[in-house]
Amino acid sequence: MVSLSDVIRRLLPIKLPLPVLQIIIGAAIAFPSFGLHVEFDPDLFLFLFIPPLIFADGRRMPFYEFMQSRWEIMSLALFLVFVTVLGLGLFIPKLMPEVPLAVAFALAAVLSPTDAVALSGIVGKGRLPKKMNKILEGEALLNDASALVSLKYAVAIIMGTMVFKTTTDYAEMGVNFLLMAGGGVLIGLVVTWVYVRLVRALSRLQGDETAIQMIFLLLLPFLVYAVAEHIGASGILAAVVAGMTVTYSNTMSDVSIEMRFQANSIWSVLEYLLNGIVFLMLGLQIPGIVEYSIERITTDSDTNFVSLVSDIFIVYGMLMLVRFLWLLAMKHLKKVFFWRKNKKWGFEDLSVRELVIMTFAGVRGAVTLAAALSIPLYISTSPTIISVPARYQVIFIAIGVILISLIVAIVILPILLKGFSADDDELDHEIKIAKASMQQVALSSLQTLETRLISNNEIKVDPQHISDIHNHVARDIRQSLGITDAETEYYDSVELRFRLAAIRAERAELTRLKTTRKISEETANKLRYDLDLLETILAGREQQ
Repeated sequence: MVSLSDVIRRLLPIKLPLPVLQIIIGAAIAFPSFGLHVEFDPDLFLFLFIPPLIFADGRRMPFYEFMQSRWEIMSLALFLVFVTVLGLGLFIPKLMPEVPLAVAFALAAVLSPTDAVALSGIVGKGRLPKKMNKILEGEALLNDASALVSLKYAVAIIMGTMVFKTTTDYAEMGVNFLLMAGGGVLIGLVVTWVYVRLVRALSRLQGDETAIQMIFLLLLPFLVYAVAEHIGASGILAAVVAGMTVTYSNTMSDVSIEMRFQANSIWSVLEYLLNGIVFLMLGLQIPGIVEYSIERITTDSDTNFVSLVSDIFIVYGMLMLVRFLWLLAMKHLKKVFFWRKNKKWGFEDLSVRELVIMTFAGVRGAVTLAAALSIPLYISTSPTIISVPARYQVIFIAIGVILISLIVAIVILPILLKGFSADDDELDHEIKIAKASMQQVALSSLQTLETRLISNNEIKVDPQHISDIHNHVARDIRQSLGITDAETEYYDSVELRFRLAAIRAERAELTRLKTTRKISEETANKLRYDLDLLETILAGREQQ
């Protein structure tokens, strides 16, 4: 069904974003006349789908670029979530008096996390300016954790297992939050450190045998998530940190080329499938949620369907207003509070138009629905059990806000992004610099190899012919060497050695450029893929 949705999108005259089309297909399949219903288990969903997806996002997030924008990302992923929970949580009971305050805070927490995958599907990869995209991706990477922690406390208040009356209670909550976040980060680091050591050991023992290494890589996000959740830490943060640690440790640079190709291919397919399933599942739940909500409304004298739908628009409007005001405040933060005047603040150069883009780029996705459905059905109040008040309204508003945020983004963002160019020039410039440096090191390594071959007389070949081959490889131009067919095998072997030596030197220089932060992770990955592909081809010739 995931692949079919992509085929349908290509055939449609109107180019709908793939996530939106998958939601529509899921809703159509689950429509009462078809009768397909898939039970949605929020805990199972969070375990099966979220860890591998955020692990993959963490792998793509360059550590140094993340650290450069860490305060901007934290201002959205942490502080904006708490401001949203507080502001929206206090507003909702005024809009909907039948919703208790604790349930309102739960709804606000449910609506806090953003979805970078849905955003990418709407605007297209690389359409957002890099300075904004980096912050938005970092926000989506981390705000799931802070939103779910906030929801956990709201649910605890609803269930009566936690009461906030004194400053000590709030201080205890703050300490618990830090322990959960710190525990998640620590688990992610420790488990991944063990994994990195294990993979390197397996690489030395097994050589090009990659099956076990790939299995460990696929299981890593599930392992760190399960361990962190088991000890009461944040499993989402653990999976994010695990992904970033795998990239930062250069683990993929130490394994075989075959392993790198397999890892990239498998993760690409896995991400494609999981993201597609997530949005299909989201669509599958819509008819059932709407039908159940209508049934509840008929028995609820405090509300009606029209007012509930209007509440969705009002809540979404408040959500966007809080986000825009926060971004506007962040733009002027350096002028008021920032202590290091020479520090570059990512928001200060953003125009109002760019702030509006970032506001509507905060689309909501499947995590919001999973969080809403995770709210318990009943409260145990001995000796009786009562339903959680307004739970169906929370779920209905959550699904409504998800759909509105997607529709508004589809309409508004392409208009606002007209005239904006992706930072391709910067990427092209980095690639040119990296290639020039790699070429210089490669040519130097060829000269060293030529000197060694001639001086050691490793191959019984005329030194002049070795020099000719060296020049031939260095210029990368095919020309006749004026050699006989009987000698061709020897000269091809020498040429391969020169080419492989050049590629390995280029790879070492590429690693140095990335490590010293002369180029970005994106540039390094692009050039490393080209080198891996070329070396695979040449290595195949060498084995023939």
